[in-house]
Amino acid sequence: MDTSYPREGPRASTPRQVDGAAHTALVLGPPSPPPRDHLIWSAFSTLYLNLCCLGFLALVHSIKARDQKVAGDLEAARRYGSRAKCYNILAAMWTLVPPLLLLGLVVTGALHLSRLAKDSAAFFSTKFEDTDYD
Repeated sequence: MDTSYPREGPRASTPRQVDGAAHTALVLGPPSPPPRDHLIWSAFSTLYLNLCCLGFLALVHSIKARDQKVAGDLEAARRYGSRAKCYNILAAMWTLVPPLLLLGLVVTGALHLSRLAKDSAAFFSTKFEDTDYD
């Protein structure tokens, strides 16, 4: 087991000797964007779309994501941010889809009733012969 210090990770290049001191250069990739916490979206979901407390759950996960981002744990912040996004999407769908379905049912019901009314009006406006009543 190697216990020498400093340890070199897989991203470190070979040390170079400059002026008698050893220098190690790290090769870094492009910086990744910081994780999103969706806090504003969660606040609106909590205030306006809080059906079955999904907006509140999104707000809790957004706050946890922001706390983890401030603490420096970016992987946990990404997980909490992803959960907050899922809860926000569920809250939006849970709030928007049922009224749209209800609107569709009302429109199709109104069309059906108008067709029935037109058919019944045609029935009552039928002219019968006098011989039909004998």
